Amino acid sequence: MNDLRFTIQKVLQKALRDRWIREEDTAVILYDLDFLKLRIELLKQIFPPQTLHALAIKANPLVSILEFSRALGAGIEAASMGEVNLALKTGYPPDQIVYDSPVKTMAELEFALRTGIHLNVDNLSELDRISRILRTLISSSSIGIRINPQVGTGKIMESSVAGEYSKFGIPIKTRRKELQTAFATYPWLRGVHLHVGSQGCPMELLINGIGILYDFVMEVNEIRRNKNFPLLDIFDIGGGLPVSYNHDISPPSMEEYVRAIRHRAPELFSKQVSDSPTHQLTNSPAFRLITEFGRWAYTHAGWTISRVEYVKHDPEINTAMIHVGADLFLRECLNPRDWQHEYSVYDKNGNSKIRDTRKSYNLAGPLCFSGDILAKGILLPEVEEGNYIAIHDSGSYTFSMWSRYNSRQTPRILGYGGGQFEILKERETLDNIVEFWK
Repeated sequence: MNDLRFTIQKVLQKALRDRWIREEDTAVILYDLDFLKLRIELLKQIFPPQTLHALAIKANPLVSILEFSRALGAGIEAASMGEVNLALKTGYPPDQIVYDSPVKTMAELEFALRTGIHLNVDNLSELDRISRILRTLISSSSIGIRINPQVGTGKIMESSVAGEYSKFGIPIKTRRKELQTAFATYPWLRGVHLHVGSQGCPMELLINGIGILYDFVMEVNEIRRNKNFPLLDIFDIGGGLPVSYNHDISPPSMEEYVRAIRHRAPELFSKQVSDSPTHQLTNSPAFRLITEFGRWAYTHAGWTISRVEYVKHDPEINTAMIHVGADLFLRECLNPRDWQHEYSVYDKNGNSKIRDTRKSYNLAGPLCFSGDILAKGILLPEVEEGNYIAIHDSGSYTFSMWSRYNSRQTPRILGYGGGQFEILKERETLDNIVEFWK
């Protein structure tokens, strides 16, 4: 039994025994809060002390998780005004919020600038809007520009955003002069931002993207120095360090990633940011790094359990009918080639079923369309009605992408740490669903 199967068995047995999983809880999402704490602490340990670790809300927007992460000193990255509001309502200071939406309205820009939220500009038209707002508004916001380094795509096209074309950011190859002009025109611009992809991109691709922008910042700072402008001193590396959904495959570690960044872009680590609001005009700047990890922080902290309601036996295939599918695992059902999980089976008391004899199963969800199949042809110990299927490594980009199709109730979500459980979000009631559709 690998480590995660053993952990799931212990936690599941206790949750069933102490009735944290009730009869009505046909599916439950669980989070290992001790693991998540270690992830955040590692980021703070290996990056420079004043790095802002803005964890991506889109990966996991649970208020209880946002509050937990904030208490550990993490910042937050928002991709919409709804996510900005979530961040503010859960107690994040404005200067710990990074606002990255590619489609910001004039009103949203004004709100962010009045509030003092860090903004990453997505395009030149948005930059012009900000310039017009700042003619009449004094803002404490720091502002950077998202630049597409155009380093290529990874294995998953849908999650790669640094190809020759991307809907995000300003492409450095074809808009280099416009970027230089922008940084030579607006002294209030403070930094750059990039993001290469959220999964499927090798570490080398991420480092190449950082290196291209690093060289560009060194070039731009010469221009700004000659104009007596404050030097660019904010460098947002985005997220994207891949994780593995297979325990036999080891992805690059965060320590390896930081060493590679240090080697390619040494000045990003050479100085610490001063508490003074003034910026040196003649010497090289003390950079403030921003990271935007989401999948890396949350994925391995979470797993999902579903009761098996029925098992269908047909020639050459068996189908386990479970209570989660494309409602919770949208990418996995619609693009199973690129998004896969490991699974384990437990009896009604939470005992792991490990046998040499294995059968081929489809894991089919409860939604009313034929594509609602989480996995096809996977080998599992014999699955019976009343068993539990555990879907491993499902702590990110699952509940945040919940589908309202068929008006299914969202499941109970539990956190555990130090041997104790807590309810992070209660199972939705049928009346809650009616309220949603009003």
